[in-house]
Amino acid sequence: MPTSMQAPTTDLRISTTDGATPLSRLDDGGIATLTLNRPDKFNALSMVLLDALERELDAIAADRSIRAVVLAGAGKAFCTGHDLKEMRENPGRQAIEALFRRCGRVMLAITRLPQPVIARVHGVATAAGCQLVATCDLAVAAEEARFAVSGVNLGLFCSTPMVALSRNMPRKQAMEMLLTGSFIDAATALRYGLVNRVVPRDALDGAVTELAAAVASKSPAAVALGKALFAKQLEIDLESAYELAAQTMTENMLTQDAQDGIDCFLARKPMPDWQGR
Repeated sequence: MPTSMQAPTTDLRISTTDGATPLSRLDDGGIATLTLNRPDKFNALSMVLLDALERELDAIAADRSIRAVVLAGAGKAFCTGHDLKEMRENPGRQAIEALFRRCGRVMLAITRLPQPVIARVHGVATAAGCQLVATCDLAVAAEEARFAVSGVNLGLFCSTPMVALSRNMPRKQAMEMLLTGSFIDAATALRYGLVNRVVPRDALDGAVTELAAAVASKSPAAVALGKALFAKQLEIDLESAYELAAQTMTENMLTQDAQDGIDCFLARKPMPDWQGR
């Protein structure tokens, strides 16, 4: 891994006023691991947790030392979606609308982040938790992981999770999950394209680290341009997609990273220490 990525290991905790720590951050070797830290609530997405997550994603976006992000969950589950108790304690339209808008901003922040985000999934990922997995650029799951968009079982169709789910999976498989609220196992999630890899639980950390290191070893300029293009070109027609791709490749080719990388390849030298320029 390039030496410029070897940032000091730090553990940043974002605290609420009552001393709780809903989100933790660990930086190591250019990889930032964000851990949802409400294990007693199965990492349900409270407003405080969403706020902490949004603020930390914004900070990472401006941090050139970070090349990849891992999103994990503490305790027995990855994330069980929104905090239903909190939602019922604030039942008014204004509070509910603010919650879903905040959640949408977090999902967009993940998509717009220059660095790729990898979901590390164990236990269950349901509703907005499944949405998080679908929103991340990559996902590695333990064999025991299970996934569902189960709001329909409570009379609440998972409309916002549907946005991410339907952009990851075949339509009929996504619709079956949304309409039935049924769980799928990790092997099925892999077959549907919701996750990239499924490994035994004791191999999960190693598999996530291996994938994150592979991503982090690449030119950050090329990765950021490519990630942004990937999302945009999916939403436009074929001709426009090729036009946008040509513009992006031109911009990429003019970066110092691309010029240095091609020169090293032609000269049969090791790849350079990427500068993200």
